[in-house]
Amino acid sequence: MFFTGVMPALSTPLNKDESVNTAVVGQLIEYFLNEGADGFYVAGATGEGLALRFEERKILAQTAIDAVKGRKPCIVQVASTDFSQAISLAKHAESIGAAAISATPPLFFRYDESDVYNYYKALADAVHIPLMVYNSPLAGFPLTPDFIAKLFKIDNITSIKWTSYDYYGLMKLKQLTNGEINVMNGPDETLLMGLTAGADGGIGATYNFMFPLFRGIYDNYKAGNTELAKKYQDRVTQVISALRSFTTIPAAKALLEVMGFDMGDATFPMKKYDEEQKKALVKAMRDGGWTDGKYDIK
Repeated sequence: MFFTGVMPALSTPLNKDESVNTAVVGQLIEYFLNEGADGFYVAGATGEGLALRFEERKILAQTAIDAVKGRKPCIVQVASTDFSQAISLAKHAESIGAAAISATPPLFFRYDESDVYNYYKALADAVHIPLMVYNSPLAGFPLTPDFIAKLFKIDNITSIKWTSYDYYGLMKLKQLTNGEINVMNGPDETLLMGLTAGADGGIGATYNFMFPLFRGIYDNYKAGNTELAKKYQDRVTQVISALRSFTTIPAAKALLEVMGFDMGDATFPMKKYDEEQKKALVKAMRDGGWTDGKYDIK
């Protein structure tokens, strides 16, 4: 499967005991489908996948895929510090109809290229659906274009989530793979740059609370309206500048609450905003150009 367009890195609504609030997952899915989402990235960094309990990760994946009902693809992020769990999550994702799995490089410990190659090879061999490599500097292992091109030769490694500002590297990767690797841009504040460098679409955290702006960037870029696409990107950058004073995951949940979704708190020990802090957050974001509805970009 070849992924394109704009996909929210889905925020995960949680109950007080940090179990997945399945009803709200369904509400989010319907909202984004109505807004024109091209798919969903589930249990990624924004979705707190690495912090959720193992069984809750399965419940989250099952709930999201059931709610989508085959209308758009779901990519399920499966990385874990326990590799047997990663394999189990990968097989579970395949069994319930995920379009692809995704995984960061192995976490925390020091690994060399052969270790990371073997890790991705084992994950890819465990399933018969595509694997999207998740290139995130937070994982601690630098994925170079040359190494990613080597991974791309593994059967069913077909794509990459490029969460990097190195767009020279992205262009080089496209060249090394004869333009065949499927690239989804990661940094929200540079989606337009990613598209011009060869990305096929974007997956992002702030899509959760300002999706129409990303829809506008992508659609206008594809239609050749680059000046209007830049205006949409400028607004995104403006809003993200306001967001920098806050912690992204709990802030995203607070903004989704304003939009009518009961998101709960982020996983412990991540910051929890009280009501006064939420009011200050919303004011700062509105002052920075965020709205909880449509955007008047001309």
